[in-house]
Amino acid sequence: MSAHSHILLVDDESAITDNLAPFLQRAGFEVSVASNGEEALTAIESNSLDLIVSDVLMPKMDGRELLRSLRQDNNWIPIILLTQVGEAFERAMALEEGADDYINKPFEPHELVARIRAVLRRAKPGKPPLSAAWQVTCGDLRFDRRARRVYLQGQELSLTPKAVLLLEYLMTHPDELVTRERLLDVVWGWDYPVGSRAVDTRIAELRRSLEDNAAEPRYIETLPGQGYRFAANVEGK
Repeated sequence: MSAHSHILLVDDESAITDNLAPFLQRAGFEVSVASNGEEALTAIESNSLDLIVSDVLMPKMDGRELLRSLRQDNNWIPIILLTQVGEAFERAMALEEGADDYINKPFEPHELVARIRAVLRRAKPGKPPLSAAWQVTCGDLRFDRRARRVYLQGQELSLTPKAVLLLEYLMTHPDELVTRERLLDVVWGWDYPVGSRAVDTRIAELRRSLEDNAAEPRYIETLPGQGYRFAANVEGK
């Protein structure tokens, strides 16, 4: 990841691009701007880009259509979607279609910068992101995302649906600090009335099932006061 990764910011709201583009430049990125998916495709053809940050709801061609168009063309440039949709299944669909990550509007610009850097760190040029993989593995831990089943040493684990979602997000964002707030957003939806203790309860469930010791974690590391990180290497296919 170079100090001046080139980012394309795609949003039809000039109030957002006018503020966000200079912020990203100050954070050390080179930034180009497009106001819809069609403009974005033109920019992609004429520029050497490292990552796209795209709004979902736009005229002419929206962010999901842009994402599908690129992935169908086997273009795996990293994409982060900006969304106002709170439904967990909508976000899951975006990830299955090949988005590298998403962030809910409104968001803190610093949080977006952190996500951009994390995606650039784990992106492999020309290869699908882990978020688009049908199967992710970490040693003898295997997650079949199509079947929604998790196996450890060949034995299927009995996990609650929420624990499965939690593990899925952590495994597809390895070596990244994930806050409790983000996990709440991912697993329960932004307007779901649960506290961050719900995340800790599910993490404890995962650790029991994975036989993972919190003091010497093989998989899930706790960063006190910050959140969690999947600390082991993950492969996707």
